[in-house]
Amino acid sequence: MSKKKAFIFYGGWEGHQPDLESARFKRWLEEDGFEVTRTDTFERCADKEYMKSFDLIVPCWTQGEMPDWCCFGISEAVAEAGTGIAGVHGGMCDSFRWSVEWQFMTGSQWVAHPGGRKYLHHIARLDDATMKYMEENYPDNSIPGIFQMDYKVEFKKNSTSPIIAGLEDFTLHTEQYYLHVDPCVDVLATTRVESLGWHETNGPVDMPVIYTKHWGKGRVFYSSLGHQDNILEIPQVETFTRRGFLWATR
Repeated sequence: MSKKKAFIFYGGWEGHQPDLESARFKRWLEEDGFEVTRTDTFERCADKEYMKSFDLIVPCWTQGEMPDWCCFGISEAVAEAGTGIAGVHGGMCDSFRWSVEWQFMTGSQWVAHPGGRKYLHHIARLDDATMKYMEENYPDNSIPGIFQMDYKVEFKKNSTSPIIAGLEDFTLHTEQYYLHVDPCVDVLATTRVESLGWHETNGPVDMPVIYTKHWGKGRVFYSSLGHQDNILEIPQVETFTRRGFLWATR
């Protein structure tokens, strides 16, 4: 029997350690019997037939700009050939903020770190000019760890998904994501968000942490956990992430 084939592409903002995380994903998939192609460019994504040759696509690219034709190559592979797509944190759902098809396919878009110690503005671009402006006008944004906090992840108790089977709720210290979410997703885990600042008057909300959805013939898996590589070492996180990759695979 031929091996399943996975395509990992990584890059973008270095703060999310895309090199380390994508290398970990490669190891996991190889341990699970995959033949893995890992690259630091998304140029081949425009080749629809090439992308359709893979059983799983794992993006690991925060922000940046992807040409529409590259996104269409991935989108058509998932929808038409049943190629799976799976990713974590900013590597999949804070990628290519100008690509509306990417957001539609993947199911959500990061918009804020809602908790932490105080309300902070959130910026659209991490370029030098914007960072300089923030340092001069909003220095609190640059305080180490300002966006991180302790919070609880609660698994959906009546779910039959094999991705979270047997897992118990847990608490961790990392970035909490506020997502704009496609209402069709199947939510597998949530976190209670106590927003600060101007959103606070809306009250607390239960925000998806793990979800799945379908895109044509293909499956989509996403987890908002994975700010840096060490988060992926947490046993529960490793377990449901690896299961999610396998679930999404064609």
